[in-house]
Amino acid sequence: MIFWQHLLSKLQDNQKVYVLTVIENFGSSPGRKGFKMLVSQDHFIFGSIGGGVMEFSLVEEARQLLHKEQSPNFIKKQIHKGKKIKEGSGMICSGEQTVAFHCLDVAHISVIKGIINCLQNGEKGTLQLTTDSFDFTLDKIVNQFDYYIHSTEDWSFKEHIGYRETLHIIGGGHVGVAASELLVKLGFYVIVYDNRKDLNTLENNQFSHQKMLVDYNEISDYVPEGNTNYVAIMTNKYTDDKLVLSKLIRKEFAFIGVLGSKAKLKAMWAVLTRDGFSQEALSSVYAPIGLPIKSETPEEIAVSIAAQIIQVKNGYSSIEND
Repeated sequence: MIFWQHLLSKLQDNQKVYVLTVIENFGSSPGRKGFKMLVSQDHFIFGSIGGGVMEFSLVEEARQLLHKEQSPNFIKKQIHKGKKIKEGSGMICSGEQTVAFHCLDVAHISVIKGIINCLQNGEKGTLQLTTDSFDFTLDKIVNQFDYYIHSTEDWSFKEHIGYRETLHIIGGGHVGVAASELLVKLGFYVIVYDNRKDLNTLENNQFSHQKMLVDYNEISDYVPEGNTNYVAIMTNKYTDDKLVLSKLIRKEFAFIGVLGSKAKLKAMWAVLTRDGFSQEALSSVYAPIGLPIKSETPEEIAVSIAAQIIQVKNGYSSIEND
């Protein structure tokens, strides 16, 4: 959001701005698909396409082009194996990346406003880049990115804009606040639920996108299924944890976890087993939630939860239920 707000401000100031976007990467490239930088006529720079000497040289190129009458759009391939090869970036990390240069001006203000409105309203859309265009639509794409590069003139890059993943935090206590702050920064749309009226930590949670007062008996009506939905159960008592889990465990989520000690969770598992829940269903739950890093404070617990959720999102997690 901040990137687009900075970009809009410069365009409204009647400046030309180069937006540099990584549209392809391989290997150990420091820049990944979707990384962006803006370079304005007044030398303002924001964002990153990977850093290092490669980034510095491309920024300098953009600065020089901004002061010419014609500022072209183009793509540039960078091979990170030193300078002594064709298209070498000067970096030695053995990766490759292709960066698109788009020069924007006041004519693109409506496009950037559309992106900002999409993000503010929790909607989803698609950024579409070609040699001749920098556009945004409310069309949806299945993946985060969709692109091809046939040549320096024939290429297309599409990027999903908006929140793809939603974290549902059941329990608005101190850990819920800390987890909200961190997961929002990591790009999740965060909704916090609680059944307690006038809960100070819920009312003062300025990080989550939504806060909802609900009856936990009806929690399944509020939390939708789907592989972009993540659930973290952390109510203020054992009976509510068990109630919420029993309502949600048969639904399909990308992730569902419960906060608590191993002793508490062992007792909960015994009760749920007697209530007819299968071992297969119970083994799908991350419990205790979070990576085992001996976290103690709400902030440390939030870090452990966030790390585990990122593992799952990126396909590197394994479930360990002791």
